[in-house]
Amino acid sequence: KLFDVIEPFADYAFNKSHSYGYGLVSYQTAWLKANYPVQYLAALLTSVKDDKDATAKYLAECRSSGIEVLVPDVNVSMSDFAVRGSAIPFGLSAIRNVGESLVERIVGERERGGPFRDFYDFCERVDPVVLNKRTVESLIKAGAFDSLGHPRKGLCLVFDQIVDRTLERRRRESEGQYDLFGTLATPEFDDAKVPIPDDEFDKAQKLAFEKEMLGLYVSDHPLMGAEAALRKHAETTIADLRDLRDGDTRWVGGVVTNLSRRYTKKGDLMGTFHLEDLQSSIEAWVFPRVMQEYGWLLADDAIVCVKARLDLREDQPKLTVLEVKKPELVLDGGAPVHIDLPLNRLSDSLVQELKELLSAHAGDSPVFLHVGQKVLRLPDEFNVDDRNGLRGEIRVLLGPNALVS
Repeated sequence: KLFDVIEPFADYAFNKSHSYGYGLVSYQTAWLKANYPVQYLAALLTSVKDDKDATAKYLAECRSSGIEVLVPDVNVSMSDFAVRGSAIPFGLSAIRNVGESLVERIVGERERGGPFRDFYDFCERVDPVVLNKRTVESLIKAGAFDSLGHPRKGLCLVFDQIVDRTLERRRRESEGQYDLFGTLATPEFDDAKVPIPDDEFDKAQKLAFEKEMLGLYVSDHPLMGAEAALRKHAETTIADLRDLRDGDTRWVGGVVTNLSRRYTKKGDLMGTFHLEDLQSSIEAWVFPRVMQEYGWLLADDAIVCVKARLDLREDQPKLTVLEVKKPELVLDGGAPVHIDLPLNRLSDSLVQELKELLSAHAGDSPVFLHVGQKVLRLPDEFNVDDRNGLRGEIRVLLGPNALVS
């Protein structure tokens, strides 16, 4: 009887027209991705622009495909993701405190008068409603003026003065004061340009502001260059957690974002944060006992590994943190290891032993061989981790003076 109920449904669930429709769309999207990858991914990013997790996933796809996603730019960005050559500039409407109506005014002025020459030119030309200080500060922190040659920190220090002077001058011009008293200028609104300091935020602060304004790290990522080293301290990636069962426990690594500390009704401190890697993110809960022991390791933008239990009981997976560690990561390769290989001891058997020794200590530090007067850099496949006894084993194999300081 149950089979008789299921059988007619199969005529709908797996009918040919249904399968054909999905097959055609699959073929079309695969063809677009293969032949127009930049345009395809720009459209895909636009379709999920309100979903930060999906945007982060496709941003990672762009990075792995060698397609550069740029920070918003007042001179090239549209409202949504667009295509500029082989790159995809972020849409201006994605910036916090910058609405669609303001983007229309910025893009409209750019199309009428051409690209903005610098920040002063931008302030002179755009509709005064765009020069809301909160909006301008958001544009600066998101990197929208980077292409004009101004450092973000320098602009943050003086933009309010520049905006005030520009708005006052434009107001006086609109009232005809320059026609009557064109040679006069009040001291507080002298026409001399306020210089923009050549100061820039450090990488961590720059990325923190970028994340605050866009919801994502775009120009860089705290994990860029550290992902290979981080994998050695983790058992799985965040994306792969979704293939596990409810209650499974794993070590997973990433960067801490949106950290929030709060107190329970009993007055105990607990916390929540998002753990994010280059491809995905997940919410993590730290209850009082764990918070008391490991809370000092948690801070926004800190790179950590957590041992956590997966919770799949609700729509969105969560982690319950059991332990936290802050691994020592060597970014973009470790300190190089220089090995002196005397010519009088060089033999096939010695070279083979050395290769086996280096392979047994695989890591991120490049290896240089000093052979006579020559210095040879070994291929990346022989990069090593020199923190686990390698240096001692090299001295045993090649002698006490084998390592070149």
